[in-house]
Amino acid sequence: MRLDKYLKVSRIIKRRTVANEACDSEHVTVNGRPAKASYDVKEGDILQIAFGERTLKVRVLNVKEYTTKADAASLYEVIA
Repeated sequence: MRLDKYLKVSRIIKRRTVANEACDSEHVTVNGRPAKASYDVKEGDILQIAFGERTLKVRVLNVKEYTTKADAASLYEVIA
């Protein structure tokens, strides 16, 4: 699954266009490297997303095309 779509489906970022822009402006890294929106997300990847001063670091646990709002948090695990 594309990185921008994963960020939207997992509800880390609300809109896919915003996720796409975050990737283009290098606010998102995968396994320590800046990633484009077209990057293919795999289980076990470490995503780091910069929200201004705050940074969110998560490990991908599952990749699903669709999920409910209640199950969205089960797609990733927040790391320190």
